[in-house]
Amino acid sequence: MTTNLTSDQLAYLDAQMNKVSRSFALVAPAVEAPLNNYLATAYLICRVIDNIEDCTRPYPWQKERFVEFDYLLKNPAAAPDVLAQWEQEAWPGLSTNEARMMTVSDGLPLWQIYAQIPEASQSAIARWALEMAHGMDRVINPDGNNLFVTRQGVKLPATEAGYDLYCYYVAGTVGHMITDLAILHYDLPEDIAARLDKNSQSSGRALQKTNIVKDFAEDLKRDVCYLPDEWLREVDYQPLSLRGAPLDWKHMVLANVLNELEDSVNYILDLPYTAVGYRQASLLMLLPAYQTLLQAAQNHSNLFTPDHHVKISRQTMAQCLTDAQTLVSDNDALQTYSQAMRTQLDKAFESDRIITTAQANY
Repeated sequence: MTTNLTSDQLAYLDAQMNKVSRSFALVAPAVEAPLNNYLATAYLICRVIDNIEDCTRPYPWQKERFVEFDYLLKNPAAAPDVLAQWEQEAWPGLSTNEARMMTVSDGLPLWQIYAQIPEASQSAIARWALEMAHGMDRVINPDGNNLFVTRQGVKLPATEAGYDLYCYYVAGTVGHMITDLAILHYDLPEDIAARLDKNSQSSGRALQKTNIVKDFAEDLKRDVCYLPDEWLREVDYQPLSLRGAPLDWKHMVLANVLNELEDSVNYILDLPYTAVGYRQASLLMLLPAYQTLLQAAQNHSNLFTPDHHVKISRQTMAQCLTDAQTLVSDNDALQTYSQAMRTQLDKAFESDRIITTAQANY
């Protein structure tokens, strides 16, 4: 069973995706229908969770919104009433487009589309959206866990395990969600599904960790850091004041992300060539992440300083689009690409490490 959306519904998904995530808006069209529409719907529902978490209202208020969100996932027909209530609330901390998603005019079409999605795919979205929402509730609850601590006025995960858990909540769940949707769409056999499930969480976490490196300085402006306290303690919390960090520490942070990206490569290698649209979309998420990480490595002297700016150019993004078309049907070439990325990242640090060692010896 598939869902035939109206032209207005398709236009809605396209418009909303471009409002809240231009990067993912480039990815979804690569996927065959109706999976592309299910992925866009799932992404926007996850955006609703982010809106509740990002809103700067007190935790008890956010908790109430999460309860209402849970109810919506199970009863999308209640969307007119819930959204009518939400649009009477203030949503500080959100952009105009994000806040409008919580209103009847901009939010109701999403829940109507969700209600039309076939039961199996709808259940996959609901399962992992609930997991994400419950995880984010744990993250923002000031009394319910020891996941985050505060150092120098900055909130951050206490441990590396907490760092991974946070990335699981906000992105690993998405990896599971879109994998389940792809398995259903392509009717993949159990052995392939099991291999995909094994690396789906890392695939999601890899993208989140890439963004954490990229947005480190911007996050600090909100008094938030997503790198763990136990790592920052090793360098006397210098990055929290944008005072840089030792070479090997920066290499360690990027290598941790790189390991997750290599799991993402294995994820794509396990996708059959017949799942061409989803393979293409996966590459369009993976390759820009690799290039972002490589740029960070090649400009590592600026990392965790006031000049911490990590963003790939339009030219690099265009090359990623070209490379994705080349790699989509060539697993050997994809493995070579991945190996080359690790080699280039390590070399970016090795040359400075040799100089630093020579200076120390001198």
